[in-house]
This record gives sequence, structure tokens and C-alpha cells, in this order.
Amino acid sequence: MAVLQGEGRPAAAAAHPLLRGGARREKYTHGMHPAQMEALRAMCGALIPSLPVEGGDGEERGRGGGRPGDKDVERFYLASAADSAVPDEVAELLVTRCIWEAVALSWVVLWLLSTRVGTLVLCGRECLSSSGAGPFPSVRRFADMPVARREAALQRWSRARWLFPLRIAFGIAKILCHYVFYSMVNENSENPYWKAIGYRVEEPRKDRTESTPTPSESPPSRPLDKGVVETRALTDTTLLRSLATKGLAVKPGASSDAHHTVQCDAVIVGSGCGGGVAAAVLASAGYRVVVVEKGDYFTKEDYSSIEGPSMERLFEKGGIFCTSNVTTMIFAGATVGGGSAVNWSASICTPADVLQEWSREHGLPVFASPGYVQAMDAVCARLGVTGGCREEGFQNKVVRRGCEALGLRADAVPRNSSERHFCGSCNFGCPTGDKKGTDTTWLVDAVERGAVILTGCKAERFIVERSSGGRGKRCVGLVATCMSNGITKTLRIEARASISACGALMTPPLLHNSGLKNRHIGRNLHLHPVSMAWGYFPENTPEPNIPGKCYEGGIITSMHRVTERTIIETPALGPGAFSALVPWESGRDMKERMRRYARTAHAFPLVRDRGAGSVDGEGRLRYTPSTDDREELRHGLRRALRIMVAAGAAEVGTHRSDGLRLRCKGVRDEDLEAFLDEVTVEKGPMHPGSDKWTVLSSAHQMGSCRMGKSPRDGAVDGAGESWEAEGLYVCDGSLLPTAVGVNPMITIESIAYCVSKGIADSLARRKDH
Repeated sequence: MAVLQGEGRPAAAAAHPLLRGGARREKYTHGMHPAQMEALRAMCGALIPSLPVEGGDGEERGRGGGRPGDKDVERFYLASAADSAVPDEVAELLVTRCIWEAVALSWVVLWLLSTRVGTLVLCGRECLSSSGAGPFPSVRRFADMPVARREAALQRWSRARWLFPLRIAFGIAKILCHYVFYSMVNENSENPYWKAIGYRVEEPRKDRTESTPTPSESPPSRPLDKGVVETRALTDTTLLRSLATKGLAVKPGASSDAHHTVQCDAVIVGSGCGGGVAAAVLASAGYRVVVVEKGDYFTKEDYSSIEGPSMERLFEKGGIFCTSNVTTMIFAGATVGGGSAVNWSASICTPADVLQEWSREHGLPVFASPGYVQAMDAVCARLGVTGGCREEGFQNKVVRRGCEALGLRADAVPRNSSERHFCGSCNFGCPTGDKKGTDTTWLVDAVERGAVILTGCKAERFIVERSSGGRGKRCVGLVATCMSNGITKTLRIEARASISACGALMTPPLLHNSGLKNRHIGRNLHLHPVSMAWGYFPENTPEPNIPGKCYEGGIITSMHRVTERTIIETPALGPGAFSALVPWESGRDMKERMRRYARTAHAFPLVRDRGAGSVDGEGRLRYTPSTDDREELRHGLRRALRIMVAAGAAEVGTHRSDGLRLRCKGVRDEDLEAFLDEVTVEKGPMHPGSDKWTVLSSAHQMGSCRMGKSPRDGAVDGAGESWEAEGLYVCDGSLLPTAVGVNPMITIESIAYCVSKGIADSLARRKDH
């Protein structure tokens, strides 16, 4: 989605757009035929149709009925996704964000719907019209069908038991259409429907944030300006000049060369939880460090808390990222600071029983060492982790109240922010700077000691050569491409130590591109699968009412443990993400759900999954929760729904495709039990043999290049070094032997601290020899 150019910023940052809204794209590149676009526009218009406002009062009004004379509500109900730039934006996201199989499937479906025969095949009798001449009904194309008929066809697709491709096509269109409709903003960073659903972009509350610095005439310098080189606006000449100015040894490539050469002691791919810590530790040890980051650098002044543009610039695939088998939506950071810049602040140390398991069962003594405990202490101290919260937001109040009513324990969640921090949009970058990611901590330490961070620079492969050493190969650096039209050559970054810290999704493809063959690379992927429960709390409920909106306050401040493998927490869901995930039963039902957005609380069970998936290439994941993991999710969902009911919800439900929900007023215990039994039974996410399915979510990715005591057990050894290539290390969440079972930031940073300390010692030993 379009963004505006930044203003009033240092010259080094002037080329980077703020995370704010903009006008419609100047040019679409999706390449769809006009006939396909006509079918797609008709589909969007059926998913989000123009509807008359139905009056109502009391409970009915709370469920989405309009108020006569409310212009915002009338505009909302009358709006159609077919009457704007939504279809073009949907097509653009489909082509640029989805895997090629999804694009091909959607392409074929849209072609079929652009013809009468194809529409008859896909829509059946819904496309027949008796108004034609002669005794036989005529067949209409999808775009020529009345909205109600199109809606009925989409409802059949959603429930298609064995027509699995149609269900996939429906799911893609539903997710993209609603996400775009509710996250698109105009030149004023506004969406015309936010007022009707009770949403607004929060301004930082000064009583709960750090003190505001005194204004000055000149823009403040950014924390990483001393070491950052933002390559997107540079040319070959200005890039080399910038690198030399930062103190790096640079050799310009001759006209016949394909690359420029840069020399350093250590090159790190990725600047998140692993890469940020490694950069600080190695730079503090006196080594010349280069960090390669494909994302851009933003600071608290840039973060707008506006969903669409922020997702586009801060997340992998703009936040439109799903497993290849369509089971799970993936959220992973792609900016300076990585996941630490966009996570939900939870800062939980590695559980003691998990450390024992990794040490004993996986033969990795580092996790039982005093050094690991010291690493956790150092990480928590540097991130300023606090254990409490002065005021909780709406969703966490719901969880805490529900737990108290049921006699269950609700624990406070440590956060890498102050106790007064009340920011509900830290998932789009913390606009107050109170949350401490690697971009405001470890990377600041690194650049203060001479480290250089290249942004807009994508790692292509490590340079691995044959060696006479024990591992048979040695890594001598990295080849990277700057994403600037003005830079014509790649960078050959020669280093004594090379570190992959680009996360569990991107490290396996990078290692495979570098020629590594260990069978564990890309396998053993764990995602902490999440399934949502929701409860609707009308503002006119009897006292004691729970005040607030679902998007206000700290994202995770309370946690309830269900079993040793399952915890319950609360999510951050902007209007776009909310609409993409909740069930679609009809156009009117969906608009009514959205009218209730601000007072709909969500909670989710997060499972320490035993089943594992795989990373098959960049942007290609396979993952299906095991039967055991689905049972944990089912048990956790039951508990989350009970908590919602006990907290006083008027209505509760899940994200299962059939939209089944329970009115809670006067509900009997046996009715609640029957509902829980029904709503938590399904064959599995998007199972082809079931008409009831749920798409899961994941914000934690782990284990895809795990540590192992031998090459048969893992992709790297207990020091994080590749079993195949000396001098090549992994330093991110892919190292973890299994899922950790809690928010993994502290665990990833702690193991990165240990690994990078070992790398520094190894470099020192090699220098001495």
C-alpha cells in the first residue's frame, strides 16, 4: 500500500517513507486480464456488499444494527469492496505475496468465472436465470449474477467438503479482500470505515510513556546513524564512499567484475533477536562487524501505528504469509530489529524444565551451564525487563477477570518496557520508544563500537570453499545484493566468521543456497500454533463493566497456564487482521462482526508443538499440527472460552469457518458444555474432508536448523557452528532443539549471547595461532 515520503528527518533517512498512508498505487503490476478483474471485482462485491442499514436498539444494535442518522454507520453499510481500489489491491497482493500454486489456482478460478460455462461449473444453479428467451434458463457469468446469488455461491465454496481447491480459492479471496478493505488508508492516513467499527489510531499517552524530549530546531539524530548505511537510495560510488567512511576496507570492482569487495572480521545476516545480540558481543570484543539486513531502518518517530503501511514495511511478505498447505498464517518481522521491533513485548525466560530437556535429551550442555543463566540475566538487564504492569488493557482485563471468576491463576507477564507502558500497537513498532528491541539496545551498542549495518541489502549465499580442516569446507564470507537500482554490482563481504541470523524461515534457504546439505536444514520447524477464542462485551453490559477497547493497552500483560504445554495469552489484532481471520458467513454478518470489533476480546491457546513442519524454500513452508497438538489446542480453546464466559461476555465463539457462536445470557452449564464439545471438534485446519475448518496463526518460528550433538541430530553443533563448514554459524531461533513453549525472545537472545561469546573466543584463538 502506498506510503508518503518522510519529512523533517536526517539526510541519511530522507529517502525512506514513513509508515503512513498514501494515495492509490500509481501503477499495478498484477497483470490480470480485464475479464479476470471483472470476476474478482464481483467476488469482492459479494464478500463485502453494499447493504441497507437495519435499525435496532438494545442488544440488536450492539450486534451491528445501525442508528438512524449516523452517517458513519450508513456509509459503512452502503460501502462495497467492488466500488474502490480494493480489487486491484487484492490482485496485487495475490500475485506478489502468495506462493505460485495459490496464484495459479486463483488465476484459473477467475478465468472460469469470466465465462458462462466456467461459472456454471463452479456455481451451479446459482448462475441460471429464467429471464432469457426460450424454454431453457440462460447461464450468466459470475459478474452478471445478482449479489445475493454470488454470495450464496461463495457460501457453498466455504463449506465445500471435497472441492478443496474451491475452498482454498475462497479462503484466499476472503482474507485478502477483508484485509485490504479495513487496512487501506487515504492521504490523511484514514480509513473511512474505522469510525463505524469504533477504531482509531491511538496517540501515545504521555502519562504512561517516557517523558517527551525538549523540541529542537534540528531533527534528532537516530540511535543507529553512526553505523547505518541505507543502500536503497545509493549508487555504486556513494555506497563505497559510505562504507569507507565507516572504516571498512573496500575494494571497488573493476568494470569486468561482478562484485565490490568489503573486508571485516564478522558478517552477520539479520538484525533481530539473534543478529543484534551477536553484533554487540562481537563488536564489544574488538572485531569489525558488518550486519546485512534486507529491511529498512525505522525509529519511534517513524512508527505510525497504522496497520496497512506498517505491515507492508515491517513484516515478511507484508504480513500476507501462509504455509503452503494453508494451515497457518505466519507473522515474522522484516526490518532493522527483526521480530524484536514488532513483537508483543513478552519477555519470558526459558523454563527450567525445557533447559533440562535440551541439555539431557538432546546432549547440549550449554543449556545447563552457568553461562546460559548469566546470558539470560544479561539479556533481561539490557532489555530493561520489568515484571509488572500499572494498568492493563481491555483484553488482558478480560482474561484476568475470567480466571479470577473460575478460581484459576493468571500470571503477570514480564515485558521489555516500563511498568507504565500502555501501548497497544507495539506490533507495528513502538511509537513511544518504551519497548526495547535490538534496534534500540544491542545494535546501538554495536555501532558505538564500530559495527556497520547495511539496510536494503539481501544476502544471497555464503562463500563456502573446500578446506583441509576437519569439516572439509570453510566459509570465507558472504555475497549480498543491494536493493537499489543505482548499485550495479553485488557485494562480496569477506569475513573470518560468517553468521546466519535471519530467522527460522530464512536461514534454511540461505544455507541451502550456499551448498550445505545437512538433512536437518529446513526440517524440525516449530511454530507455536495458535487458535483464537473471542468474546463480545457490549458497552451497555451491567456493572462491573470492563472498560476499554480491544486495541488499547499492553498487548500481553497476563498469562494463564492450562497444561505444561499450553498457555493462554491475548493478541494484537488491527481491523485488517481481525477481519481476515474471523469467520465469514455472509456479507451482512461480517459487517455486524466488524461493528463489534472494538469490544470483541480475543484470547488464544499457544501450544508447545511436538509435531514439526519444514522450510522448503524462501517463502515456502509446510506445516500441519499433529493429532496430539490439535488436542492441546482443543483443550486450550475450551479453557479460553470458559474464561470469556466467566468474565461476562454476551457472546463467545472461535474462528472456525461455520461461525458457530453462543449467546451467554442465561446459558445453562449443560448448554455451555454442548457448545464447547461442538465448537472444538474438527478434523483439522483446512482438512479436505471436513466442512468446518480453522486457519491457525503463528508469530514464533523455531528449530529449522537446530543444534545437535552430532550431524545426525542437528544442522549445527552445540556452539552454533555448521557441521559442514568451519567458520559458518547460525545464531537465531532456528537453533532451538524444540519449541520452547513460551514467547521465545529471551531464549533466542540468550543462546545468541552464548554462541557469539564462543565465536569471539574462537576468533581470538585463531588470531593467536
